[in-house]
Amino acid sequence: MEMEMEMASPLVRLCLEQACKSGDAVERWRLQRRSLERLPPHLADALLRHLLRRRLLFPSLLEVFKHSVEKIDLRGESSINAEWMAYIGGFVNLLSLNLSDCQRINNSTLWPITGLTSLTELDLSRCSKVTDAGIKHLQSVANLEKLWISQTGVTEAGISLLASLKNLSLLDLGGLPVTDRNLTSLQGLTKLEYFDIWGSNVTNEGAVSILKFSNLSFLNLSWTSVTQAPDIPHLECLHMNKCALLSISETHCSALSSLKKLVLSGATFSAETEAFYFASKSSITYVDVSKTPIQNFSFLETMTKLEHLDLSSTAFGDDSVEFVACVGDTLRNLNVSDTKITSTGVEILSPHVPRLETLSLSQTFVDDLSILYISTMMPCLKDLDLSMTSIKGFIQKQSPQEEEAEPSLAALKSLTSLETLSLEHPYLSDTALSPLSSLTGLTHLSLKGPSLTDFTLHSLSSLPNIVSLGVRDAVLTNNGLEKFKPPLSLRTLDLKGCWLLTKDAIAGLCKRHPHVKVKHEFVQDSTSLDQNQLLPRSSPPQSFAKASRRKNNPRPETSAAISRSSIDQRVKYNREELVALQDSPLSRLLPREGEFVSVPEILADFDSVIHLT
Repeated sequence: MEMEMEMASPLVRLCLEQACKSGDAVERWRLQRRSLERLPPHLADALLRHLLRRRLLFPSLLEVFKHSVEKIDLRGESSINAEWMAYIGGFVNLLSLNLSDCQRINNSTLWPITGLTSLTELDLSRCSKVTDAGIKHLQSVANLEKLWISQTGVTEAGISLLASLKNLSLLDLGGLPVTDRNLTSLQGLTKLEYFDIWGSNVTNEGAVSILKFSNLSFLNLSWTSVTQAPDIPHLECLHMNKCALLSISETHCSALSSLKKLVLSGATFSAETEAFYFASKSSITYVDVSKTPIQNFSFLETMTKLEHLDLSSTAFGDDSVEFVACVGDTLRNLNVSDTKITSTGVEILSPHVPRLETLSLSQTFVDDLSILYISTMMPCLKDLDLSMTSIKGFIQKQSPQEEEAEPSLAALKSLTSLETLSLEHPYLSDTALSPLSSLTGLTHLSLKGPSLTDFTLHSLSSLPNIVSLGVRDAVLTNNGLEKFKPPLSLRTLDLKGCWLLTKDAIAGLCKRHPHVKVKHEFVQDSTSLDQNQLLPRSSPPQSFAKASRRKNNPRPETSAAISRSSIDQRVKYNREELVALQDSPLSRLLPREGEFVSVPEILADFDSVIHLT
């Protein structure tokens, strides 16, 4: 919506802003019965969404849009009910309707849209009250081309009814009890290109029926009992997360010559499949084998077009870096977080990834030396995650006569393309982070640690392009927050865990800078609409998505401190110190590195904290 507003002419933007300025403004042009029939569809869509975001849209107002709007996105709106749907049923030119996460949508509320002959896209994801009866209503919407009904109440019988929707090119049945019989009944959907059946009851026997969908380019078999991929000639994207892959032979996979994206997060492999033999590996550009027990990474050697690689939470270490280096020339995104890689591995890798744009090294053993390798050998880097590592912010000079250490983060200034940086670490101090104020290209910065004070917050206010800034779990004071002057570009400020700030101080910040969205325990959470905009079309529940952590994978030396940092930080101070800190501009009483209290001390002092709060 905001992008469309930016692309529109100044006059159009002004008109849209004035039309949505207030409830009174809306009522004025509504009472004047001004018709929107001649408004271009893209502007009508933009106006409708703008009204919705400002909470100025109500059911009867929908009527003025019924001849012009082509797309309606109501995802996550808890107010959508039968009255809303009755008006939407009159939208004669409606092409796309998104009702995902609208919990009041049920079978009867779908009845009004059965006459929408122009409707081609319908999203009912996670509308749990929609059942087989609702699917019967949808059978009359014959022109449907894309349908999302994941995690609804539809059963095996209802799924079979979808066979009448012959124009479907996309069908999302994620989380539904799809059976082998269902796949047989749906074979008439010959136009199907996108098929999502994660978490279904499909077996290897039923997966054979998928071969009938000869035009498939996307297939999701995650969380099923299928053990090998159907050899579909034109398949480009395959998801088999949490599957137990038993055999992938050369003959079987020779048909997967078009495969570009392979996602196997959390999957397990037999000895035969661990070699990952693919006859046409050179076509693959995206590989995700995160959270797998794989030990041998030699399968990467011939993936010469690889652009995205996720090896997070695997046994990947310095001894396997050479396999990534072999294909590093085309690599754009690399995730090796929660692995055994060290700064030595980064040193080996850095000369071989000249085009790398995104790198995640969080929860690894890398130290400050890795920053030097990254800064000098990865010139295209835009997104860097160094959270929860062994980085301290300083590098000891090699000369024994020089005792003063150099700030390691200053080297990041050479990364002129760097836009996003994450440094969430309990031991990074204000002094260590001071070089960050010179990274003028940053748009997103995330910091977290009990050693950070008002000094860090104020120094970062000089970043001219910062859009999102997080300074979490810090010892920020009311006085420091009052003096904080955010840059004009700032839109989001995350202060969660900054326990010393009072409700009045947070409220004052929000009032002084209304254009900045503040995140804190004293600020009410975002609306359900904003939260659900982050959800993918088919989002597995946490019970499916949680993967067990690998055993026998030791953490960096910071892990103990990281776990302690989640404890209420007030226990590090006595009553008098807390009172003094409340309005202090600086955090003089901040304990030095290593002065974390023990668990017995925490328990002994817990009562005093409760009384104080």
